[in-house]
Amino acid sequence: MSLPSEPIGSIPRPRALQLALAEHGQGRLDDDELTKLQDKATADTLARLEELGCPVLVDGEQAKPSFATYPIAGLPTLDPAGAVIPFADGHTRQLPYLTAGPFRYQIRAETYLRNAQRHTDLPLKQAVIAPSALSLLYPGEPLDGYSREAFLQDLADEAEADIRGCLDAGAHGVQLDFTEARLSLKLDPSGKLLKNFIELNNSVLRRFNEDDRPRLGVHTCPGGDHDSTHSLDVDYADLLPELFRLEVGQFYVQLASEADPERVLEIIAGQLRPGIRVFVGVTDPIGASVETPEEVRDRVLLAARYIPADQLGTCDDCGFSPFADDTSTSRDLAFAKIEARLRGTELASQVLGL
Repeated sequence: MSLPSEPIGSIPRPRALQLALAEHGQGRLDDDELTKLQDKATADTLARLEELGCPVLVDGEQAKPSFATYPIAGLPTLDPAGAVIPFADGHTRQLPYLTAGPFRYQIRAETYLRNAQRHTDLPLKQAVIAPSALSLLYPGEPLDGYSREAFLQDLADEAEADIRGCLDAGAHGVQLDFTEARLSLKLDPSGKLLKNFIELNNSVLRRFNEDDRPRLGVHTCPGGDHDSTHSLDVDYADLLPELFRLEVGQFYVQLASEADPERVLEIIAGQLRPGIRVFVGVTDPIGASVETPEEVRDRVLLAARYIPADQLGTCDDCGFSPFADDTSTSRDLAFAKIEARLRGTELASQVLGL
């Protein structure tokens, strides 16, 4: 059996869908027409992944406005001027903040999963946003009649329902996107914010039983938007020991774009425990060139020196287009990188005798 290999989540939207999103945003395209184009893009994404021999598929987030904000799209009690996320190239993303309670998801990830299941019989992984990211929606000043404690309870309930709905719908796995983990150490070098994030996420994860655990995972990366990152300069040594406290069975760790991947692998090796698998990133989604299968093979073989084969897998460092309006990476380039990951992982598996 070859080493398992999985995509992370987002794949650039087709040009027709990008244009449709702009038209929809300006009120010149109705919801039904946009939905049709999103569904067509989802079907095409799944078909292309299947053609490449991808053993576990994703829908490429073709219908999500972004990996982070899908649950709150259309929520009326939001102000756009919330937390700002600065990227290394100078551009920013901004989250909204909540203006009133109670907090409720407007759409659950199960909706995307069930739509994708109409187009394939192969295993499907579903990415969901970690509750820690959505905790940033609560403003600095308390809301009248809706305390932060009440918000966090509602958030935990909604996050549990988001995950459970995907598991019940037959997801191969559910992956929490936790990009704010590394960023938190930039915002608060003391690590207190990160610890709070870990505890919040674990408070949700502990609601699931041991049978669910192998199907739960978490993804960490330094962000990826418009070919830039928000926290690549933050030392993994400060993050990974905390990250591996999360009560999941799968860890998806960005690695290909690290300056010293062997050092990171040494840290990971010190955090291994029975019953978990670590998927290491072997392709860089914001890199302009396509990795060769041989480059991927060598990255996998390096990882295998530190992580036992029965606890090792491969992935892309991050999603290729976590925000729907990011056109910095072409769709064809993304699929070429995915193919290189699959071929290189297979080459490494052969060398390892798997």
